[in-house]
Amino acid sequence: MAQERTATLKGNPITLIGPELKKGDKAPDFQLNKSLVDVVSLSDFAGKVKLISVVPSIDTGVCDAQTRRFNQEAAGLGEKVAILTVSVDLPFAQARWCGAAGVDQVTLLSDYKDNNFGEAYGVLIKELKLDMRAIFVVDGNDTIQYVEVLNEMAEHPDYEKAIAATKELI
Repeated sequence: MAQERTATLKGNPITLIGPELKKGDKAPDFQLNKSLVDVVSLSDFAGKVKLISVVPSIDTGVCDAQTRRFNQEAAGLGEKVAILTVSVDLPFAQARWCGAAGVDQVTLLSDYKDNNFGEAYGVLIKELKLDMRAIFVVDGNDTIQYVEVLNEMAEHPDYEKAIAATKELI
């Protein structure tokens, strides 16, 4: 049986499924859709620092702001960093949002098919089948160096800490 822990959505309890990952843990592999047919895994970003921004749905205010913020920060991080935004939105909805928002420095990936990312990273919300807002910074050897899984879905992550943790690895 999968591990479970509690978080909140606007003060109401929700259940997160999967392990509580920590700094020093090996980043779990994943299979995420870049399009309806193209699938990527952790190894597709081998050797790069990975800033993985997890959002419940790209079409909500905080998720939109979070993704735009990391897109803006991308220029200062350079080619050694891959910024990934993971949500359960369908790939074509992610592509539509990127085009409308002018987001071109972040790779949006979808966990819609089987929620394997959400469960492996401990952010799958049992009641909603969405992924909880979180940030994971993973070094070039696929070791987690920074984790922030929010306790309240509607809050923003600590952007400055995530960017600082990323810059330390470049």
